Amino acid sequence: MPRIGHDLTSYLREGMMPTVWCPGCGHGNIFRAITESFRQLQLDPSGIAVLGGIGCSGRTPFYFNTNAMHTTHGRVLAFATGLKLANPQLTIVVTMGDGDALAIGAGHFVHAARRNIDLTAILYNNSIYGMTGGQVAPSTPLAFSSTTSPFGNIEPAFDPVELALAAGATYVARTTTFDFEDMARYIGEAIVHPGFSVVEILSQCPTYFGRLNHLGDAVDLLKYERTHTVATDEIPLLTKEDMVGNLPLGVFRNEIRPEYTKEYAKLCQAQGGTYHA
Repeated sequence: MPRIGHDLTSYLREGMMPTVWCPGCGHGNIFRAITESFRQLQLDPSGIAVLGGIGCSGRTPFYFNTNAMHTTHGRVLAFATGLKLANPQLTIVVTMGDGDALAIGAGHFVHAARRNIDLTAILYNNSIYGMTGGQVAPSTPLAFSSTTSPFGNIEPAFDPVELALAAGATYVARTTTFDFEDMARYIGEAIVHPGFSVVEILSQCPTYFGRLNHLGDAVDLLKYERTHTVATDEIPLLTKEDMVGNLPLGVFRNEIRPEYTKEYAKLCQAQGGTYHA
């Protein structure tokens, strides 16, 4: 059978395959998109560090033939901040679930964005806690079910894009596992962006979110992503009624402002130090 796409094996720990993700899980799509972005940018694996926290998304670093770190729940951005300050030349990609980024890790998320430190945060948003049993998450939509909200969630969900924008992230994008080319493109743009970058990716979870909400299998969930999202360039053509229940996709911010490690280097040099960013 012919190979589909480009050879990505130089970035992979093939001995760790297959992955632990459930059949049909969108996290495999995201994993491949990250790998494809490395290839497109022609990055040296030795100059990359992939960090993950706890949860389904936190398994991602295991499969990369790069520097890797598996950290504690919600603290992955704290580890990434320390690593970036220790070695500013590293390309650091942080893989986070909605719990890592929006629940226990929300404070770290906000302050990494505020500092504008040069990290790429990939937020895997499957709207539920997948690894620990399908509990309600900060991203679970209103009225949707989980194992801990069997009669429907009564808490409004966080919008990670709005949070990232408010906190000061300088590159913010959202896409879905259905939109594969956009995933790799946005991740690549986020990596080369000199500041704190956030790419939220809506990812299907057939095992819990799909099953508990009677949305069907992985293919049905991909169709659901497609029909409940809209590209930002189409929004001016839509009415408010059209936008109800539809999340906007695209790049919401791409701007340059002072980056933390560069400013820290200036401060050190002004005091006679030798820190280099």
